[in-house]
Amino acid sequence: MLYKTLYNITKGLLPKISETELIALRSGTVSIDRDIMSGVVKINKKINNNSISKENLTKVEDLLTKHGDVKVYPNNESKVLDYLQRNKFYSYIIDEEYGGNKLSVEELSGVLTKITSKNPALGVTVMVPNSLGPGELLINYGTEEQKSKYLPGLADGRYVPCFGLTGPYNGSDATGLIDTGRVCKVGDAVKIQLILNKRYITLAPIANLIGVAFKIEDPDNLLGTQSHNKISVALLERWHPGLKQDTYHNPLDVGFPNGTLKGEVLIDPGQIIGGVENSGNGWKMLMECLAAGRGICLPATANASSKVSTYGLYNYCKHRKQFNIPLIKMQGVQEKLLEMVYQTWVIQSSISLTNVLLDSGEKPAVISAIMKQQTTERARIVLNNAMDIYGGSGICIGDNNFLERFYKSAPIGITVEGSNTLTRSLIIFGQGLNKSHPYIFKIVDSLISNKEDKYDNFRHNLNNMIKHVLYTYTRSLNPFLNKLDKQTINFAHLCNYVSLKGGKLKGEQYISGDMADIFSNLYLAHSMRWFQAELKISDVLSTYCINRLINENQIAINRILNSYSLPQQIPIIHLRSFVTNEDYSTKIRVMNEIQNNPAIIDKIKENVYMDTILTDLESLNSLESESEQYHKLYDKVIQVGEFKISPSNVHNY
Repeated sequence: MLYKTLYNITKGLLPKISETELIALRSGTVSIDRDIMSGVVKINKKINNNSISKENLTKVEDLLTKHGDVKVYPNNESKVLDYLQRNKFYSYIIDEEYGGNKLSVEELSGVLTKITSKNPALGVTVMVPNSLGPGELLINYGTEEQKSKYLPGLADGRYVPCFGLTGPYNGSDATGLIDTGRVCKVGDAVKIQLILNKRYITLAPIANLIGVAFKIEDPDNLLGTQSHNKISVALLERWHPGLKQDTYHNPLDVGFPNGTLKGEVLIDPGQIIGGVENSGNGWKMLMECLAAGRGICLPATANASSKVSTYGLYNYCKHRKQFNIPLIKMQGVQEKLLEMVYQTWVIQSSISLTNVLLDSGEKPAVISAIMKQQTTERARIVLNNAMDIYGGSGICIGDNNFLERFYKSAPIGITVEGSNTLTRSLIIFGQGLNKSHPYIFKIVDSLISNKEDKYDNFRHNLNNMIKHVLYTYTRSLNPFLNKLDKQTINFAHLCNYVSLKGGKLKGEQYISGDMADIFSNLYLAHSMRWFQAELKISDVLSTYCINRLINENQIAINRILNSYSLPQQIPIIHLRSFVTNEDYSTKIRVMNEIQNNPAIIDKIKENVYMDTILTDLESLNSLESESEQYHKLYDKVIQVGEFKISPSNVHNY
């Protein structure tokens, strides 16, 4: 009787969970995110040493040498798209049996970083076919006939894919007012009448194999699959009757293909990926693919921009003089440079661990969301500091401006594949609490279940939850844990307490956002501890980065505690801690470590394409500062773009 009463009380606290939310919660896997919410993290993974193979590196270098400076789209004269197709740049997730050149996650991440470090538009153009889209969906869910028909063409470039999900009425809320496909009879045949209005679709202007997501309208169950009002995913080829690919977008003039898919088309149910029996499973398919893909491609592009910015500005600051001293000797500049190294180190360390997890077969949905949001946000911080240091050279377009292309493209990574605002406020902790917590979703599952054993399951999982609460509470009182492990158990205990808000948490996004930041920072901190244990590059830098993340978290924890009344704080009051401000001596010590430990900058340089300006800046390091050669090169690197004024633009006074 007690448990039935508790069952009814708990069910009253439960927010309404839509079918799409349930699918998202049941998609992908859990990993270190589960360990963090359990309160103890032990990473038993070895770092990948899968650097880019010689063959693939040669192709990438050749691509960037020949086409690294081109605008990919619109550009009718460029041969770059032909080069990508001919050299199988779209085949990195396709098995050899279909003619692909399948790479490990680590190598794919390295390739994307290398390409993007020279040209973000090229990086996007290569990224999309190797991420969520027709290729990955066919590999995981396609019929054998569909795989045999399309995968070889995707591998050798005959097919260029794109995937249409978003439209004017469904953006971050991807399944909101999504396009619909009405099942109907045409003669004796069953067809789907699909009305398309897609936008923001990368590669749409050049694609000839189009994946589209839509909601099935089949009230009479003509398909025989009970898929009415569910999401399906189908394939169309270019020139399909009624399909329009005649307009494109221009995302901040970055120069990659992006556009619209419109029209009213009639398709066969067999065009659904996986066949007619797979109709209605589209959202599950998308969530499972996104659980891995979101953790690879966008983090790789963030890694590229941060590495180029940090490596280039570090060398620039060593030689550029103001007030007759190098910029790197000015503490005001050091402060910004240190921030850039910190954020870049966080990004590359967490990418390294995430790649290892993905290469081991895991599909950690919450970690992928963390990686997308955190790496793109932190890359933007790197760029803003880089622009401050580079000054006029950063705001004037010209051959020496190695920041402009990244600065323009930064908002794109922030926005796509779930805007960062949505991801932080609703996904990382909002869904993560249910998915990553060791017991909460099991309790939720028993509450929404219609099975006869639902009360038994509820009792069993509630008992485990109570044990977990007692464990996290008592362990969080232990003063002898190191700072990172102590904060991990503190967070696990705080999660248990915050979860009592139940459905109200969806509306309390200040708290949800702060909890997301703490959750994310703990993953990043554990990544860096693992990264340093594996590579042993710099204890000083690693400790500094971890301590900064811990301090950021403690500020957020204190703020969350302040949102409760004093009586409500009693079970969590011991989580409050005074945050010591970073002192100047720490910054000086870490900055000295960066300058005196070449392994740090060498690691940041890894997978960066060394174009002319970066090579010139690096070359200054090997020249005598008083030599004529040095002065010539120095004069070259400090120049900014200058453009002839046309006589027609001269004002007549």
